[in-house]
Amino acid sequence: MRRRAGSVRARDPGEKHRVSTSLELLFDLCFAVAVSQASAGLRAAVAAGHGASGVLHFAVVFFSVWWAWMNFTWFSSAYDPDDIPYRLTVFVQITGSLILAAGVRRAFEGDDLSVITLGYVVMRGALAGLWLCASRADPPRRRTALRFAVGVVACQTGWVGLLALPGRMRPVGIAVLVVAEICVPVRAQSAGMTPWHPHHIAERYGSFTLIVLGESVASATAAVRTAFDQHRGTGPLCTVAAGGLLTVFAMWWLYFARPAHTLLATTHLRPGRRFRWAYGHYLIFASAAAVGAGLAVDADQVTHRASIAPQTAGAVVTVPAAVFLTTVWALQLRPHHRTAAEGVPFLLAAVLLLPAALSPAPALATGVLLALLAGVVTVQGGRRVPVG
Repeated sequence: MRRRAGSVRARDPGEKHRVSTSLELLFDLCFAVAVSQASAGLRAAVAAGHGASGVLHFAVVFFSVWWAWMNFTWFSSAYDPDDIPYRLTVFVQITGSLILAAGVRRAFEGDDLSVITLGYVVMRGALAGLWLCASRADPPRRRTALRFAVGVVACQTGWVGLLALPGRMRPVGIAVLVVAEICVPVRAQSAGMTPWHPHHIAERYGSFTLIVLGESVASATAAVRTAFDQHRGTGPLCTVAAGGLLTVFAMWWLYFARPAHTLLATTHLRPGRRFRWAYGHYLIFASAAAVGAGLAVDADQVTHRASIAPQTAGAVVTVPAAVFLTTVWALQLRPHHRTAAEGVPFLLAAVLLLPAALSPAPALATGVLLALLAGVVTVQGGRRVPVG
């Protein structure tokens, strides 16, 4: 139903046939640029032998991308008039995401967070404006909307102030601000839950999962193509490519093996479970993007374009794959299990993934393990085909 211009009114959480809008899909597509830059930064850092700092930078950068995306996603599920002011505000957030993406390299290479902070503040500031509009248009949830707006503005003030801190104090400041950001929705929704749509949220999260999996394919493909163009290590590269395809396909299969909206539909009276599902997806999205970086690093290593140990290159594939598998099992699949025994194959596969980093072909070993697990899940589900 169309809303009058300038009104950000609540939508019906039981609305039939609720799907992602073309504006939301454009929003996701533009955020894919930031995901790509974060993945490329992680690949470059690991390949240069700076794995520990690369992982920390990736975690912070990806948090800013994911958090801005997630908060808008839940807002748009509850309030989406699709009028001109709303569209323009979303375009401002998209602009912020592109500014953030432009600053990723500076963050990885020189610890310069100024451009990333600018992009993040633009995104979050625009969202705060939408919450203020919602507070006027939805009186029953005015306190919730105002708490969101005030919390977002306070956190953005903190991020700007963080730039003035000495470099050695920034990690502590970042940790404090991340905790503050995470607490904003918890506190705000304690005053009343927004009317989000379970099926819509599940579809939106599924869409972003496809984006990060697609980035994994693109990252690995670019690395393999470059190596082929330089005529380096055809045999090992084919192994990496085959393992990467198996890995990504199996990750897709496992994530969409059971419908998420049926779980979300039962969480209205259990907010703790809803927050665990929503926040836990940070690990799913970040690990999926990290797998792509890992596949690219593995391709660099087997073609001798990265001076790192084979075990290190293998771990950059297997460790995030294990994190992805464990988190998908805990959030998406375990609630559907009728017996504890159904979870044994997942935990076993996650354990086996870690030593797979020491194998001669870690990418292929990862792909085979995940593909076998996908087969087990299909058999457990009565040969159900996953639905996207």
